[in-house]
Amino acid sequence: MTDGLFPDFSEQDKGFMREVLNLAEKGRGQVSPNPMVGAVIVKGDEIIARSYHSRYGGPHAEAIAIADARGKTEGATLYVNLEPCVHFGRTPPCTEKIAKAKIKRVVISVKDPDKLVNGKGIEALRHSRIQVDVGLLEGEARELNRAYFKHRDTGLPFVILKLATTLDAKIATSQGDSQWITGEEARVLSHKLRADSDAVMVGVSTVLADDPQLTVRLVPGHNPLKVILDSRLRTPADANLLKAGKTLIFTNRSSLEQRDRYEQSVVSLTAVEKDVQGGLDLLQVLKELGRRQITQLLVEGGGKVASSLLARGLVDWLVCCINPSLLGQGIGYTDSIIFKDIDQRLCLRDVKMNWIGQDIKLEARPCLPSAHSSRESTPSEDSLK
Repeated sequence: MTDGLFPDFSEQDKGFMREVLNLAEKGRGQVSPNPMVGAVIVKGDEIIARSYHSRYGGPHAEAIAIADARGKTEGATLYVNLEPCVHFGRTPPCTEKIAKAKIKRVVISVKDPDKLVNGKGIEALRHSRIQVDVGLLEGEARELNRAYFKHRDTGLPFVILKLATTLDAKIATSQGDSQWITGEEARVLSHKLRADSDAVMVGVSTVLADDPQLTVRLVPGHNPLKVILDSRLRTPADANLLKAGKTLIFTNRSSLEQRDRYEQSVVSLTAVEKDVQGGLDLLQVLKELGRRQITQLLVEGGGKVASSLLARGLVDWLVCCINPSLLGQGIGYTDSIIFKDIDQRLCLRDVKMNWIGQDIKLEARPCLPSAHSSRESTPSEDSLK
């Protein structure tokens, strides 16, 4: 039995772990704040059970796979993308079930950063004389659960900024008209991102200009928590987004006196401090959302919110659907960001580009000047095919 510190993974191991990652993906939008986890049990060269964590509070992938194997697990290998839990939560520890199933080897992509696990699951398995090998397809496993890892590491949600723009970076006309800059496929993408996220956030200017619903209608999935940044509490009591589901409004302390304007069962208000520019402190907003177990936050508008988040380095991933048209004078999403030196401009890394219907979809990781690396970002190989 090896100690698993420097495992030598075979191509067969990699194939089984890719199956695990594909299974884990099926839990997207259903399991947060838990991570997406898949599991495959292999005996000889044959998969005897496969499963994934399908809903928050439900049984974990490992437990389902062991049950589905129907007593055939002795001497088998379990492949799982995240370290099995060792603590009692909503479900019993998976490590105990694995040991009782007499599984011989456990292959794990990555250690769980949660303070209740964080290596303890691996230690418990090895204490039960089970071979544990860690690190198989670790990069892919981290990317799959990027929101979970950021939340556990920092207490903050993973922030996705979604924009619909013209080629000259306008999100609306000078009069505020934005419906619709991009095509149907891009709007479907917005609904998919909502379904995958725990919360969707806009500024009050977007509420007043567009009166959005911020619900999931064009794809299957759950409606996220709706979040409004509204320092002066201008959100109308009959706004569309207050008519279904839960809404959280961040405002200043003095505006809390007006809370009776809203139906308390669907709208809650939270006060945050002002930043140096006089707006709401966005980092404090993110900390409060993280405290509420929001692991992935989708930001959909408007221009001031986008500028503020980008300028402060609070955007983890940018999704920009660009219509090949020019609007001229209008509302941009970086209008309030000012750089005096061109070398200090905000840069994009890990750029991906392709067509989505009639629009160009650009995805990237924004980096502040202080985070610039010497490696230039280039589009992926399938860009704009």
